[in-house]
Amino acid sequence: MTNVFIIGSKGIPSNYGGFETFVDKLTLYKKSEKIMYHVACLNASEEEFYYNKARCFNVKVKNIGPAKAILYDLQALSGSIKYIEDHNLTNSVIVILACRIGPFLSHYMDKLKNLGISIYVNPDGHEWKRSKWIMPIRAYWKFSEKLMVKHADLLICDSKGIEDYIKEEYKDYSPNTTFVAYGAEISRSKLNENDNEIKDWLNKFSIERKKYYLIVGRFVPENSYESMIREFMKTI
Repeated sequence: MTNVFIIGSKGIPSNYGGFETFVDKLTLYKKSEKIMYHVACLNASEEEFYYNKARCFNVKVKNIGPAKAILYDLQALSGSIKYIEDHNLTNSVIVILACRIGPFLSHYMDKLKNLGISIYVNPDGHEWKRSKWIMPIRAYWKFSEKLMVKHADLLICDSKGIEDYIKEEYKDYSPNTTFVAYGAEISRSKLNENDNEIKDWLNKFSIERKKYYLIVGRFVPENSYESMIREFMKTI
């Protein structure tokens, strides 16, 4: 049995966020009964429950402002290690979503190695570049990312660009990486392109079939929507 502990999301059932949806669907579509998922959940009550056949454990965290997420990850990590130790689990993996706790990982490394625990990290994106953070927080994110890469046994990247960046930026650490694309639940539409419902929708927005661009993403500065729209307008 492989025990996989997932920390860094707000938990499941998912109500918001990419990490939460990822964990929800990962546990829902588990392919092997030889895997047991353990999911950290941010909650005011420290209880355990099962969802999608995954063991979910609540982590109660003091509201200390922006650093709350770091404290949450650290408490979830400590709780996972304690559970593995108390239950004499072997072949355990801790998956850490995002790179918030790099400066603190070295404190746990001896125990992790002694217990045979592998650390997998999803580095997410360039969090240290996001304009919503002030410069000291950006500096912390970059430093934390560096140390997460240094200590990870495997970095699971959800974009080829991030994987290439990790390999080049931290080549001194010879990071072990893999690329896993975003999944999606897809079912073919029962509508035909000639159905009135489709035609009416296109007409409503003055769109011609196969003569438009579709961009999907959050309206945040780093996604550069303004630049894309301005450059597109120049071509008209």
